[in-house]
Amino acid sequence: MAACTDFVEVDLPKSQLPAESIFEDASMTASAVRGVYYQMRTSGLVSGDGLNTSMGLYADELDYYRLGQGKALENYQNHTLGPNDPIVADFWNSAYTQIYTVNAIMEGVGGSASLAPEDKDRFRGEALFVRSYLHLLLAELFGDIPYITGTSYVANKAVGRMPKALVYDQITTDLGSAVELLPGEDASGERVRPYAAVAEAVLARAYLYTGEWTMAEAMADRVIAKFGALEPDLGKVFLKDAPGTIWQLKPNGEGDNTSEGGQFIFTVAPPVNIAMSDLLFEAFEPGDQRRSTWVKAVGNATGTETWHHAFKYREQGRTDGSVEYSVQLRLAEQYLIRAESRARLGDLPGARSDINAVRNRAGLGGTAAVTPDGLLGAVLQERRVELFTEQGHRWFDLKRTGRAAGVLGPVKPNWKDAHVLLPIPGTELALNPNLLPQNDGY
Repeated sequence: MAACTDFVEVDLPKSQLPAESIFEDASMTASAVRGVYYQMRTSGLVSGDGLNTSMGLYADELDYYRLGQGKALENYQNHTLGPNDPIVADFWNSAYTQIYTVNAIMEGVGGSASLAPEDKDRFRGEALFVRSYLHLLLAELFGDIPYITGTSYVANKAVGRMPKALVYDQITTDLGSAVELLPGEDASGERVRPYAAVAEAVLARAYLYTGEWTMAEAMADRVIAKFGALEPDLGKVFLKDAPGTIWQLKPNGEGDNTSEGGQFIFTVAPPVNIAMSDLLFEAFEPGDQRRSTWVKAVGNATGTETWHHAFKYREQGRTDGSVEYSVQLRLAEQYLIRAESRARLGDLPGARSDINAVRNRAGLGGTAAVTPDGLLGAVLQERRVELFTEQGHRWFDLKRTGRAAGVLGPVKPNWKDAHVLLPIPGTELALNPNLLPQNDGY
């Protein structure tokens, strides 16, 4: 082998580029950035079958119909997760792999002598956004986590967990920098590349989760001012050109659609995998057009039983031109963030106005709530029936408001209060003891 240099010096695969070449011009760097979005779309936290399904089962949105077959999702339905759960491991490993990649992009961009300053700003802003967004999701799932900002193997293999409050300090710092670096709009016109309002939308969520109501209101207000009123037609909200979409992930090729449709839709009954829970179906008020538009019923052959599935996404495969992208951030969430922040700050008329904007779009009248507590309850109800089966919102809302035990305890026989956090993957603890201790209850 020492003599046969031609044998061991092979060409790079077509999917890889030598690092020094990636940052020679903007188009090649953009390809590397798009590769990160491909990774995010196909595996891990924000993929079509990521938090949407697992945390929908973990909360009370979905029911699983393959119990007793040894499938990983059964543990989310039953709250029997352990440190060796493969989905937990995928969440952790995929996120940190994607974080490593954007850190490498930032380092490469920073060292490039060829890229124009405005291109450097855009790529760095995108990388900072992705890094902070993934850390936010990890922190909400696992609590104290490492916040990784570099690519040094020596440093990263021995990293420890940072208190969640400090993680959020870093998240908001990174997002603030991203807002300043990113352009005002996505040049593609499809809102598939982060731009300033995307970082502002996640900042609004971060401030909501940390109870910084004034900042949450301000950030949501900035986003709403840029987008305006909600799309009035519920049937168009999840189309790729929906005006209320802030950020979405594009499928791999023209004619492809999201994986969410295939994940949730079933056409024969009883379901063979997952279905909407009765608890969620019954949470809709009479006359709520979200139930008639975003939910579909499927009956058995005898017509004696009916099951329901989420029908926000309608396509299960290829079409003549892609019609649905995977929506990550949309305008209705910002209205509800602003409504909750206003209610907590004492701006009750403002909170009512925002709640009613979401309700009226769904064909409902204005909320009857008038007190601060009543308005907060109304906001959480609207979040439940507006954001269902999207990125684990229901679970995160139950957890952050301290209602997880009260809501899930009676319907999850194996519920323990420690389940507000997922276990740190056991393989990671074995590789790096600095991640100890394991989360309580595991």
